[in-house]
Amino acid sequence: MEREELAGWLRLALTPGAGNEACRKLLATFGLPSNIFSQTQEALKHVVSPALARALCTEPQGFTAQLDATCQWLHDVPSGQRRVMTLGDADYPPCLLAMNDPPPMLYLMGAIHLAPDPLRSIAIVGSRNPTPQGEGNAREFGRALSAAGLTVVSGMALGVDGAAHEGALQGFDAAADQRLSTIAVVGTGLDRVYPKRHLALAHRIAESGLIISEFPLGTPPLDHNFPMRNRIIAALAQGTLVVEAALKSGSLITARMAVEQGKDVFAIPGSIHSTQSRGCHALIRQGAKLVESAQDVLEELRLPYARVTAAQDAAGPKGDDAPTREHALLKSLGFDPVSLDALVARTGIAPANLLAQLLELELDGLVARLPGGLYQRLAIA
Repeated sequence: MEREELAGWLRLALTPGAGNEACRKLLATFGLPSNIFSQTQEALKHVVSPALARALCTEPQGFTAQLDATCQWLHDVPSGQRRVMTLGDADYPPCLLAMNDPPPMLYLMGAIHLAPDPLRSIAIVGSRNPTPQGEGNAREFGRALSAAGLTVVSGMALGVDGAAHEGALQGFDAAADQRLSTIAVVGTGLDRVYPKRHLALAHRIAESGLIISEFPLGTPPLDHNFPMRNRIIAALAQGTLVVEAALKSGSLITARMAVEQGKDVFAIPGSIHSTQSRGCHALIRQGAKLVESAQDVLEELRLPYARVTAAQDAAGPKGDDAPTREHALLKSLGFDPVSLDALVARTGIAPANLLAQLLELELDGLVARLPGGLYQRLAIA
């Protein structure tokens, strides 16, 4: 995109009060941004509010610096790794055009030569503070569904999002796949990585996947931007899988947006005692599909089964590789978080001996230690 064309779109996006709906009205009436900014204030008033008409006749504060920064960002790396896409581009994703409020501009970084394919994509979302089991489920479902040929879409947040991206990258076969491994839709400008601990993950995603933002460069992690980006996560996938979520969770916003867009919603059930399971249970009561395996998702989406075997293979250790012993303590643990005192009462084992056994199981990857002195058994696929 030439600087002059980029300048028109960027000025439109940066104009105070020019939300997505107003931008669409202006574009539908006048055409490209260059035509919008050649109109008189009186002409603009016929389409938008007087306040916005006045704002459109004035260059936004800091516009030139933002334009320079965007041009520099586009040219800082070899061609083919970064792009600004607009509603005027012929290859703007149709699934986003179908939304009520498609972003006028999208910033893309990564394998931009590959187009998102919602029919071969699944969104995986969930808590930023999952249980060890929830984080493991997100990683294993991401890995299994990626191995089955699906692109995993998420938000690169802490917890379930990050684990889903990690799993997708593990299940992706770069030599065999001509698709995006995973798509991260973020709530900041693409010149920032949030959270910072996902910097290495962001670099890995950019190698075979895509990072997308509708927010201008320099946009910090503002709370109200994250619910906004959820509609894009839902739109880029055929269905949305919620791994763990509290009742007041951004993941439920994504699920609602998926339903509004006519997409499938899946949820993994959990313990009735876990607050992180209540959102999933609420979704299931409302009609979300209860799933226990990646194959459940594939069957519900009616996808080709050529790679279902790969999905099953990626779901976890099987056969001789799986733990074969059933430690007596595991039966007493169950799958709900439990305190040491409760385990002493259940088993009659002295605390010192019990701690030694729990440490052994923890080292074997069969038990996780939780905050508050709790322990939880981990399911083994």
